[in-house]
Amino acid sequence: MELKDTYKSIAEVSEGLFRDNGSRFIARAYPVESETEVREIVSALRKEYFDARHHCYAFRIGLDGATWRAADDGEPAGSAGRPILGQIDSAGLSDVLVVVIRYFGGIKLGIPGLIRAYKTSTADALASARVVEKVAGRWYTLHFSYESLPAVMKVVKDLGLPQRAQSFLADCSLEVRVRRSLEADFLERIEKIGIFID
Repeated sequence: MELKDTYKSIAEVSEGLFRDNGSRFIARAYPVESETEVREIVSALRKEYFDARHHCYAFRIGLDGATWRAADDGEPAGSAGRPILGQIDSAGLSDVLVVVIRYFGGIKLGIPGLIRAYKTSTADALASARVVEKVAGRWYTLHFSYESLPAVMKVVKDLGLPQRAQSFLADCSLEVRVRRSLEADFLERIEKIGIFID
């Protein structure tokens, strides 16, 4: 059985907006790959929109979307983060963070009104995003002698592996990105030629 290793994400930041009874809900969607990135973006938005009442968000990360969180930031439980996450899931996306910044307009919207506002502003941001296909995989660092260079490069070429951080001195090293569906084949071939990886 072939491993599924592709999923959908967004290419760049996109924005959405919803207004209701004087309240403004500004939604920002970001492509992300780690919880560290999420924390940095949320922190930066809190500084940029320091006068906003709430900075609610949700994210989903990874091929299977197993890493996720939904945060209400002071709104009633389940009225903000969950509706945002629901829109990410409805769009079938991962590696996505959506932060909705709320400016309170003086009139309470009630829980159904809040759910609608967070859902609609998120849907607006995601509708204007450019969806891209991502390939799940990981970077491996190969360490080998100069004599093994031809054998290593043959594996890299045969499997079409993207590379970075090359060093071809007496002791060589190379980083390659291996897509999930090729991982078993890659590890077997590297082991056969006796290369150390980390």
